[in-house]
Amino acid sequence: MAHRWTNDLTHADATPEAAFLNRRHFMAGAMGLGLAAMARPVAAEELELNSWEEITNYNNYYEFGTRKEDPAKYAHRLTTEPWSVKIDGLVERPGDYDFKDILSEMTIEERIYRFRCVEAWSMVVPWNGFELADLLNMAGVKEGAKYVAFETLYRPEEMPGTQFPVLQWPYREGLRLDEAMHPLTLMATGIYGKPIPNQNGAPLRLVVPWKYGFKSIKSIVRITLTDKEPPTSWNMANAGEYGFYSNVNPNVDHPRWSQTSERRLGGGLFAKRQPTLMFNGYEKEVAGLYEGMDLSKYY
Repeated sequence: MAHRWTNDLTHADATPEAAFLNRRHFMAGAMGLGLAAMARPVAAEELELNSWEEITNYNNYYEFGTRKEDPAKYAHRLTTEPWSVKIDGLVERPGDYDFKDILSEMTIEERIYRFRCVEAWSMVVPWNGFELADLLNMAGVKEGAKYVAFETLYRPEEMPGTQFPVLQWPYREGLRLDEAMHPLTLMATGIYGKPIPNQNGAPLRLVVPWKYGFKSIKSIVRITLTDKEPPTSWNMANAGEYGFYSNVNPNVDHPRWSQTSERRLGGGLFAKRQPTLMFNGYEKEVAGLYEGMDLSKYY
């Protein structure tokens, strides 16, 4: 598959894992991916580096509990093989796509992305995966499709958090079609060159780096192309606090806290907060998607 973007972040910016950093840089440069200047550079000294343990033990995955440590504690129960993704709606080739068959058709590459949670904490993650556009093109997008809806696995016997009505299960998310087809929009299958851990959304999750993290739905089992804006879980739970777009915007506060700054994970209790970047630092690449929209009204 063609690669259509470049990147400003390096392993010096990423949440590090010692064993990984001692290896040659995985794919970046060596595989000719051209991971160069993307958005505004972030100097390594501006970042508080994290360990693999931090990035995989500080998660929101409410199907396994609402505490940050719950996903790592309980997600080992999740069965991820075999796995398939139903692709339906306005597509030429609807059906249940086996995960292994999907991987056989995709080019897996590394994407080092900023990750910004709506709760105002952040990290930098070296994801491995493929562009969502490549998967949608494989299924064939029909004329008239305007949105892409996603669903997370719902398996109560393996997901203790679903015993509680924190959200309406299964977890749902959605993108406008042009957002979904943007070359930054990634279907992640790994972190640090390893298969993505269960608590981080195994075996397949969405990563939309210019949006708040809850838009990057985990453990996807269904993708639907539609002509109508799909319902999304957090918007259904509290439309006054969580809009459909949920782009990272330091100028639009959450109703209960400021979004002007963020806490980089790993800096400790008294770590200095850093300014939140518009579109999480990807303004140059994605601002055109929202031309003419009043961004103050599209939280």
